[in-house]
Amino acid sequence: MLFRPARRHALGLAASALLFAALPATAQTWPDKPLRIMVGASPGGGTDILARMLADKFAPDFKQTVVVENRPGASNTIAADLTAHAAADGSTLLLATNTGQAIAPHLLKLKFDPLKDLQPVGLVAVMPNVLVVSAASPYRSVKDIVTAMTEQPGMLKYGSSGVGSTQHIAGEAFTLATGTKAIHVPYKGSSQAHIDIIGGAVTMMFDSTSSAMGQIRNGKLRALAVMSDQRAAELPDVPTMAEAGYKGSDVQTWYGLYVTAGTPKPAVDALVGELQRVLKLPDVQARIKGLGGEVGAVSADQFAEMNRQEFERFRKLVKDANIKADGS
Repeated sequence: MLFRPARRHALGLAASALLFAALPATAQTWPDKPLRIMVGASPGGGTDILARMLADKFAPDFKQTVVVENRPGASNTIAADLTAHAAADGSTLLLATNTGQAIAPHLLKLKFDPLKDLQPVGLVAVMPNVLVVSAASPYRSVKDIVTAMTEQPGMLKYGSSGVGSTQHIAGEAFTLATGTKAIHVPYKGSSQAHIDIIGGAVTMMFDSTSSAMGQIRNGKLRALAVMSDQRAAELPDVPTMAEAGYKGSDVQTWYGLYVTAGTPKPAVDALVGELQRVLKLPDVQARIKGLGGEVGAVSADQFAEMNRQEFERFRKLVKDANIKADGS
């Protein structure tokens, strides 16, 4: 399993209140202009859903307009690049996933350093990836998929939200673990991939539960297995990959909030406190759990260390799977 939040380190509501009370007067004037949350994926996907949830909560507390700006493409790194090069005044935030922060840097030539040019604010959520097929698909189990991939090597197709995305990595991890081959079909977002899976043009997807849960609930996608060490609370009847008989392919998607590096510490502290306060709200926790995930409950420093560890973990996985920027 990638990471399990240590709830004992979460800041409580009281701690957040003390943080705001302790800030100097100059910090309390921040923010003095509207905020934007950059998202490296298309509207409707898991990152977009969580970003809009945060925007709705931040706006009244900060007494500023908070807009979500979608900049999909380049493995989520377009939005990250814009945030890294934005004015370091705390007005530009980034809701990112391990796709852009830990995987893409090993595949693409970037004009920014994700570990140096983006300041971690906090972990928002961790979601397991889930193998899904169309509800009309003849495949009803992981075994059915593996059998078909074995009998028709390199014929079945799996979609992803882009080259180097966690969906792509999960697909490669699955083929490595099962000794099979499949064709990777990258899209600019999960919602676009869903259309082709439901329509039958693509066989399957190793999507995050946050992106796939809506289509699973409405009966358009069938979940075959979750790629984590335990079942998802919102999918209690769906086995883990290990329970399905295939170990070694667990992949999860995490979502974290960042701000431009160099942002004044009082503004960063205010953002950290606000995020921790929001993540304690019952409706926010219910929303994240409803997407099949766990609320991120670690300190900003712990999240930064987690990002560094994930960066190195995926460096090795990309190398071992021989994943290239052209999608091969």
